[in-house]
Amino acid sequence: MADKEATVYVVDLGESMADCHNGRSESDLDWSMRYVWDKISTTVAANRKTWTVGVVGLNSDDTDNDQEREGLKGYDNISVTKNIGPVTMASLRELQAQIRPSGSAGGDAISAVVVALAMINEYTKKLKYNRRIILVTNGESAIDGDQIEEVAFQLNESNIELIVIGVDFDDADYGFKEEDKSSAKATNEKILGKLVNQCSNGVLGTMAQAVEELSIPRIKAVRPFKAYDGTLSLGDPAKYESAMSIHVERYFKTKRATAPSASNVVVRPDHGGGPSQSTQTLDEDVMMGGTEFSGVKQMRSYRVNDPDAPGGKKDVEFEELAKGYQYGRTVVPISESDFETTKLETKKSFTIIGFIPFTSYEPFLNLGEASVVVAQKHNEEAELGLSAFIHALHEVESYAVARYVQKDGAPPQILLLKPNPGLEDGFECLYDVPLPFAEDVRSYHFPPLDKVVTVTGNALTEHRLLPMDDLKQAMSDYVDAMDLSEFGADDEGNPAEYVQIDELYNPTIHRVNQAIRTRAVHPEESIAPPAEILLRFSHPPEKLVEKARADIESLVELADVKKVPEKAQGRRFKKNAVKPLSGLDIDALLGGPAGQSRRTTISPDNAIPEFRQMLQTAEDDTTTQSAFKQMANIIRDLIKTSFADVKYAQASENLGVLREEIEKLDMPEDYNKIIKALKRSILTGELDGDRRDMWTTHIVGRGLGLVTSEENPLSKVTEDEAEAFKKP
Repeated sequence: MADKEATVYVVDLGESMADCHNGRSESDLDWSMRYVWDKISTTVAANRKTWTVGVVGLNSDDTDNDQEREGLKGYDNISVTKNIGPVTMASLRELQAQIRPSGSAGGDAISAVVVALAMINEYTKKLKYNRRIILVTNGESAIDGDQIEEVAFQLNESNIELIVIGVDFDDADYGFKEEDKSSAKATNEKILGKLVNQCSNGVLGTMAQAVEELSIPRIKAVRPFKAYDGTLSLGDPAKYESAMSIHVERYFKTKRATAPSASNVVVRPDHGGGPSQSTQTLDEDVMMGGTEFSGVKQMRSYRVNDPDAPGGKKDVEFEELAKGYQYGRTVVPISESDFETTKLETKKSFTIIGFIPFTSYEPFLNLGEASVVVAQKHNEEAELGLSAFIHALHEVESYAVARYVQKDGAPPQILLLKPNPGLEDGFECLYDVPLPFAEDVRSYHFPPLDKVVTVTGNALTEHRLLPMDDLKQAMSDYVDAMDLSEFGADDEGNPAEYVQIDELYNPTIHRVNQAIRTRAVHPEESIAPPAEILLRFSHPPEKLVEKARADIESLVELADVKKVPEKAQGRRFKKNAVKPLSGLDIDALLGGPAGQSRRTTISPDNAIPEFRQMLQTAEDDTTTQSAFKQMANIIRDLIKTSFADVKYAQASENLGVLREEIEKLDMPEDYNKIIKALKRSILTGELDGDRRDMWTTHIVGRGLGLVTSEENPLSKVTEDEAEAFKKP
């Protein structure tokens, strides 16, 4: 079960909070609320009913609290803006409307803390809660420090953490000191500091540090999750007395974190819209941006061809369908009963099937998340047995390989068990990672890097494709110069690892969370750029690059690195052609002597090279269209004169080149006209008989159908139209 939390934010709304100080362009209140909104929106995103929030307004225009209603003095200009309870998007919107600077300065911060303390005690009773009060103020209004000891005692008795964050408060540890501070503010800082010091769990900080640390991602604390509770066996205890059986528990050690997923919503009917006929609204509603939305449930209908049914199709129930698997060009249906026979019937088990030496295992075989295996709690026999097994593995320097089935019917896994005898950390356990099955391993063979094997079998150690000694040394020097292992510095200034594992965050996850929090609090504002801490390790340090510049330049020179010209895309005619690195005139080499006229015809015997050459030398649309037409006619003639399917492959190869070149010229509609005419000729028998196999196998099978708008924005063909076009 998740921890219960009760947090009350005491926010100073006094008239002084509307002023801007220390060169800031936003008021003290807006600047402070950056921190408050970030914390509250994080609670909203967690969506836990046990994480409750309350808000108290200090120096508000009116007074609304239980202490004042009971006739107690000193609680003026303090209002309970939100009672403690779960916070939602709707309550967040209500809070935003109420957090505004007031015209008052008569509230007392210590009294506001007492109001928050009473709210927490009343809500949490004696139950187990993490209790917290966060006071945000600039310290300009008067504070009565006479009851500090009593208030601190009550906070300690209730086990409440007090966090005071002051706007422009002095903080020697952070390195901030406000110049020209008023005497009243300096006195209030001392009073609040004294209150925090007397609390057993108190923190006093400056708002500058709090706002700066908002960019640091917050790591989600995850409680241990028990994935398995049963026996770890070696042999079959039911058959052999010598078999080993230890009662163990398995917990996740690492777990893959993912970015928050999106949900589909639809405008509620009573807010100007309604669900379509293919959707159904759910009971849960959410308030976003002042508009009510509902979740969307997808509903599908299945139809089959039926000449006797209206429209030629009839609806069928999902239960009547069977899964079909493609076998060649035939679909083989398998019923649910037949499919059940393919499933492996398994029983919950954790069985050791072998051992391998440390030296025989390669780390790249690891698959997925690691877990930890420990003895069952309060079971001395299991603890002793597992400890002996762990130390035995450690002494013989071997891993255990086990077959693991989490529960009955679950697919089996092969796990590698690594012993941890607790010699360094005092924690005895087995760490495990999943291993691949034989079908999961793909072995690829690559040519050697240190030699070139010729066709005759000779091995050459000196070749133009092999690096010479000077190039190897230059690369080695460059790698050494870019070493990050000691580029960082520790607290004492000594060289240390540049990339610390606890400072390495997943940019995708935390960037999405940042965007969600920003949009939740400020629906109309643009999302700020990613925090620098997320981008810190996405590029090498500038100082290190500058330090290694000489090695980089030497490597570039020895490797003869040259920039590859960008490939021209979407050009109609050959204008400003890129000059080859060799300096040769390719047109002259391919087109004949200088001054010879451009190619205007395409020979069927050499269609592809001549087609491409004609397009490269085209100077107007007329020549381009002529090339398209000639190539299309050559394709049609190949199909028409083909004996059976002898020339089908050649025709489809020509068609593929035609499609590729037309796409490069951003003229998809020209290709779509050609392929439509070709399909009509094939299906109507114009090309000397039944040529349907050419269409289904060599055109549709190779993906040479219509060019869709997804492939090229200039196309007017949708994906649905392209799919329908494939049918003969």
